[in-house]
Amino acid sequence: MEPKFQLKLNQIYKQIGDHAKIVLATSHQNIVSARKMSFIINDGHFYFQTDCTFRKYHDIKENNYVALCLDNIQIEGICTELGHPLSHIEFIKKFKKYFLSSFNAYSSLDSERLFMIKPLFIQRWNYIDGKPIIEQFFIDQCKYIEKKYNTTS
Repeated sequence: MEPKFQLKLNQIYKQIGDHAKIVLATSHQNIVSARKMSFIINDGHFYFQTDCTFRKYHDIKENNYVALCLDNIQIEGICTELGHPLSHIEFIKKFKKYFLSSFNAYSSLDSERLFMIKPLFIQRWNYIDGKPIIEQFFIDQCKYIEKKYNTTS
């Protein structure tokens, strides 16, 4: 593993934190939709719950490639259904702590499902000495690329 890869990836996760409201994009049959969701972040994975009657649930069941966007960070990954949220104690402890009203309203509903996103690719726009750069992380290859963004035409 590249030493810079892990260092920079740790910076990304520090910037995001252990919970956040993040835009989740899904697609099915060439139709894309996006919505802001409450996420718990743990061990490099992103967890959220949703109702199995919702559009995003059906989108994910048909196409489990999803994207996330938070501030200057974009994430692409694979989404997997884990079961009912209340069956996952670590998720529930954090979800209740950070998103209490959502926990109270939805987590105990029979139709709720927990999902996990495993990132495959992360991109962050950043600045070094005031100059824009694009940082790219290819997670499975443990590869980090830093590109200067050319602002001159």
